[in-house]
Amino acid sequence: MSSFEWGNLIYLLLLLAMVLSWFVAQNRRSLGKSAQHALAWGLIFVGVVAAIGVWDDIRQTLLPTQGMITAEGRIEVPRSNDGHYYLTLHVNSKPVNFLIDTGASEVVISQFDAQKIGVDLENLDFIGRAMTANGEVRTAPTRVESIELGPVIDRNFRVWVNEGEMDKSLLGMAYLRQWDRIEITGNAMILSR
Repeated sequence: MSSFEWGNLIYLLLLLAMVLSWFVAQNRRSLGKSAQHALAWGLIFVGVVAAIGVWDDIRQTLLPTQGMITAEGRIEVPRSNDGHYYLTLHVNSKPVNFLIDTGASEVVISQFDAQKIGVDLENLDFIGRAMTANGEVRTAPTRVESIELGPVIDRNFRVWVNEGEMDKSLLGMAYLRQWDRIEITGNAMILSR
């Protein structure tokens, strides 16, 4: 922790000590009942703070940001709270969550997702190299039978499996170039074919 964070922590602890001292002094006669009420309010406070801390995760679970197919046949991808765009595509008929990455040249799949879609990791040849924010990683080319986004299906598509750790698979330009038009307007990315 930085010195600023330590200072904030010490300040909050001193403030808490002062409030507790006042509380004990004011409620000496009925300290047991007051302590029960204080504990209940303390637990409520901790619950609210915890809910606020995980609100983005809860909202992402309850209201996932998934592309919607419009009447014109376009795919509208809402922007997530973190400013990125996410899509779930079916790769080899299995759902895979992707981060849309216009800075990535290829479709890069994590090892976890590769196993999920039926790629045999033991037989991959990690001959490629990719530069990431975390440095250079090795990648292995492979082909998937299909990538589906709503009614749009691309067959026999080349993807790369990342040998390093990845939180999400990346939907790069190799896939995005398959679309006639990519547009970012307001809080959505629109894909048209």
